[in-house]
Amino acid sequence: MKLQDRYIGRTVILSTVVALLVLLILVSFLTLMDELGDVGTGQYTTADAFYYVLLVMPRRAYEVFPMAVLLGILIGLGGLANSSELIAIRATGVSQARIVFSVMKAGVAFMLVVVVVGEVIAPNTEQYAERMRAEKTSDQITLKSKYGFWARDGDSFVNIRKILPGSQLKDIYIYEYTPDQKLEIATYARFAQYKDDHWLLRGIEQSHFTEQGVKSQKLEQATWESMLNPSLLDVVVVRPTMLPVWGLYQYIGFMRDNGQEATTYEVAFWSKIVTPLMALVMVFLSVPFVFGVMRSVSVGSRIFLGSLLGLSFFLLSKVFSHMAVVYELNPLFSASLPALVFLFIGFWFVRKIH
Repeated sequence: MKLQDRYIGRTVILSTVVALLVLLILVSFLTLMDELGDVGTGQYTTADAFYYVLLVMPRRAYEVFPMAVLLGILIGLGGLANSSELIAIRATGVSQARIVFSVMKAGVAFMLVVVVVGEVIAPNTEQYAERMRAEKTSDQITLKSKYGFWARDGDSFVNIRKILPGSQLKDIYIYEYTPDQKLEIATYARFAQYKDDHWLLRGIEQSHFTEQGVKSQKLEQATWESMLNPSLLDVVVVRPTMLPVWGLYQYIGFMRDNGQEATTYEVAFWSKIVTPLMALVMVFLSVPFVFGVMRSVSVGSRIFLGSLLGLSFFLLSKVFSHMAVVYELNPLFSASLPALVFLFIGFWFVRKIH
């Protein structure tokens, strides 16, 4: 039985890896075509576009992984069925349930892989990719440190301690220098928001440095004409795709404590919980097609069916994620419903076989 488990598991894993590579090539090609349109903006080059696509590839793999698992099992087990190897295995007294158990063991391995990719690799590489892209296209020098976000704005240096969604900033320090690198004006603003192509500062404390001394003043609000692009700051804002599940959990608590809407992050949190389990759902869904209605069809037909089901799951997940935010649906319900739908389809086909 161990030999059978290894043989079936190896066949399914190799087929899934091939399917994942093919899907990644297709998705990465589309991403590259989109990125090439921005080549020439600032210092963004063709090499940067290729590097960006390479860095976001782990997240793309995380997104298409359920589809790759479904395709891999349909192709792998389907190949065994077409070559009559499954019949030979069944003839030795191995039940259909035991074969499914062998495939499920491979599904557990898939689940562990998707957890590592989605929780460890993808958040770090995507955040670096977005920051690199924003820096290149905006042509501004930036740095993120434990003291906040730093950027160069002409002859000024800007330090932002907190960046909030919606192009809003808190605790902003602006240091303006003369051409001979002498500090001329130091400004602190409690809050800033980007409106009508400019920044509006509130709660301002400003110090002017001259040879005669330091002159201080306070302002209720003022316009800040800056080259600092809000899109450059968006990559520093905590985005759902850039956080592991434990980071999402902590950030949801932070937003609730501050009275902010956290539905987007709650949907992302539950989606990250459900996605690894989808590998097992796809394993279960593929079994009736291999042993039942499609046991004798060609590989091309299985690929078409797997692509159709996988794409349906992907689109359904995206639709319900957006509906949860727009219509304030329960995040757990929105994230788990596509998985439950496909699990129900699998059970229905199993009953049809019997």
